[in-house]
Amino acid sequence: MLYYLFEYLESMNLPGAGMFQYITFRAGLSVILALITATVFGKMAINMLQKQQIGEVVRDLGLEGQYAKKGTPTMGGVIIIASILLPVLLLTKLDNIYIILMIVSTLWLGVIGFVDDYIKVFKKDKEGLAGRFKVAGQVGLGLIVAITLFSSGDVVVREKLQGETVVVQLEDGSQVERVAAQEVKSTVTNVPFLKNHRFDYSSVLWFLGDQAQKWGWLIFAVAVIFIITAVSNGANITDGLDGLATGTSAIIGVTLGIFAYLSSNVIYADYLNIMYIPHSQELVVFMAAFIGATVGFLWYNSFPAQVFMGDTGSLTLGGIIAVFAILLRIELLIPILCGVFLVENLSVMIQVSWFKYTKRKYGEGRRVFKMAPLHHHYQKIGYPESKIVTRFWIIGIILAVLTIVTLKVR
Repeated sequence: MLYYLFEYLESMNLPGAGMFQYITFRAGLSVILALITATVFGKMAINMLQKQQIGEVVRDLGLEGQYAKKGTPTMGGVIIIASILLPVLLLTKLDNIYIILMIVSTLWLGVIGFVDDYIKVFKKDKEGLAGRFKVAGQVGLGLIVAITLFSSGDVVVREKLQGETVVVQLEDGSQVERVAAQEVKSTVTNVPFLKNHRFDYSSVLWFLGDQAQKWGWLIFAVAVIFIITAVSNGANITDGLDGLATGTSAIIGVTLGIFAYLSSNVIYADYLNIMYIPHSQELVVFMAAFIGATVGFLWYNSFPAQVFMGDTGSLTLGGIIAVFAILLRIELLIPILCGVFLVENLSVMIQVSWFKYTKRKYGEGRRVFKMAPLHHHYQKIGYPESKIVTRFWIIGIILAVLTIVTLKVR
């Protein structure tokens, strides 16, 4: 909204109004506004949740200090969502297809998580929303994202035309020769560690010949659904210790913000040999709000937590990360960037699978970990909660750096 106001003021030659045309300026404002919203609105929300007695329901897991968390306000994910959406609505171009998709994704998964928390808190059902309904919601969002990317004419990528060049005149009047490129709709994505190589989802259907590109969007849609479901569930599982999911998401957000800035700038994208995504620069402002919101929420969510995000927050954070990576065509980097989420997810899958297998074979279930997800395994060993969270953050930072390094290590 403010973007359009300052665009009008610029047309009236108001000094300084042109600053809103700069992505870096709006991204900086977005971080600050999200931080202020999360800290100020967060305190108000916590007080309201306490008055309404909307507290955490604690299950007996046999963990030290777990009952100290009983009654801590939950459903704090509304703080994160509000802190993201307010700067986005004020500072971005709301007619941008990428921003529309991110807003829809945020609200969509926020509603699913809210319903889950509502059932746990008000209906006193510790299981919350049935898993099949959660998955159905995640699949629905995946279809929305995939269909929009397929049908919208604003969603294109710039591909180089091998053997063709054009002469470009620079601002200083000099001329340079560059490889010619065209903007096309495509199911192509970036492949990490490999230079001058892209993966086309339609190549999976190579046996269809000329029809492969036409039906390749179905493969792309399946991939989108899988990624959104996996990452949102991974964030949800990781949200088991004070500040763990929040801090990890903030680290991931900084990395995605860097990629968004580079992918939306034709010069940097060409220099780094990554895909240039036209019209995607507004995503930088969105991710700046995401970073500000998660860091601001961490003010209250760090150990010992004054509020928990609940599924309202964790499902939303994971979904935002997944959709954002898909829009930038860097979804193949998710196993590295979201390595903490991945390991937490895998620890649960390994534990459950091994328990069922040994129960069938030996008559009694056996465990690989003392408890799953993995962070609870370390609690059982005796590690303090704050130490586990800090070390997971450090691992997240290492993975983030490795993700950025893929830009040059190819």
